[in-house]
Amino acid sequence: MTSFDPNDPVDPRAFDAVVGSERSADLDAGLDTDPALAAAVLELEAHAASEGWGQPARLYALVDTALLAAQAPGLAAAMGLDEDDAAGSLTPVEQDELPGDVSFEAAVAEVAWPPQVAGCAATLERLVLPPEVDPEIPTDPAAAAEFARTHPLRQEVRMVVGVTRAGAAYCALRMRSHDDEHSVVGGTDLVPGLVQLLSTTFDDTTFDDEEQDT
Repeated sequence: MTSFDPNDPVDPRAFDAVVGSERSADLDAGLDTDPALAAAVLELEAHAASEGWGQPARLYALVDTALLAAQAPGLAAAMGLDEDDAAGSLTPVEQDELPGDVSFEAAVAEVAWPPQVAGCAATLERLVLPPEVDPEIPTDPAAAAEFARTHPLRQEVRMVVGVTRAGAAYCALRMRSHDDEHSVVGGTDLVPGLVQLLSTTFDDTTFDDEEQDT
């Protein structure tokens, strides 16, 4: 399927796994992935679902909960975390709202994380169209977006994608037409373009260069 905003790094093949699928995210529990990352992504997906559709794209830092508890015990207490909760988990920390005058890809490309951030995640919504309508899509990006917005075969998809500095990835996708927790599709490589984009924010040289410029 084709996704819109057409400038964003979303592989259309990712949505083949969503359309017509009734797999629940927990069926992917046996995949070779980071369980702490998967739990954080599914937590963010549930949070996004509770806020409803039509939300802006959001970016989160993923911080080792034990480190957060050690460095900010008051915050840990306020969150109701104890030592057992903190062990082996990641806490999402929402970042400032992304600028609305640039594409999501361009905004994220400017991000660099400090060493204490273990991972990051993003939530965003996109319209998707089936591949058979590709020849009809206008080449102009604005016209293409309007075409997708009004097409009768359009579908709305919410994507939550997380990566870690160590190289793990996890994705959770939900369609608006199947808006229930049992229809969430989870996996490690459902949105490879977005996984790659988020992973580039952990290029250590990027953060080092920024520190030298300040």
